[in-house]
Amino acid sequence: MKFDKEIDTRGLNCPLPILKAKKALSEMATGQSLKVVATDPGSTRDFQAFAKQTGNELIDQQTVNDEYIHILRRR
Repeated sequence: MKFDKEIDTRGLNCPLPILKAKKALSEMATGQSLKVVATDPGSTRDFQAFAKQTGNELIDQQTVNDEYIHILRRR
């Protein structure tokens, strides 16, 4: 999947992956996509809630080994 920016939040627990994603999205243009790689199992649920609250689109979520990958599109 194609994305415009990627951030690595491995080893960080809630709320840090969300806060880093929020900062990254604020620096991006409307329609651009952000890939977030996390190791916090709760990040799946957190990013679903984050997308709902902010209006950004959660395009995809995957679990690969012990990593959680979230793709968001900036509103």
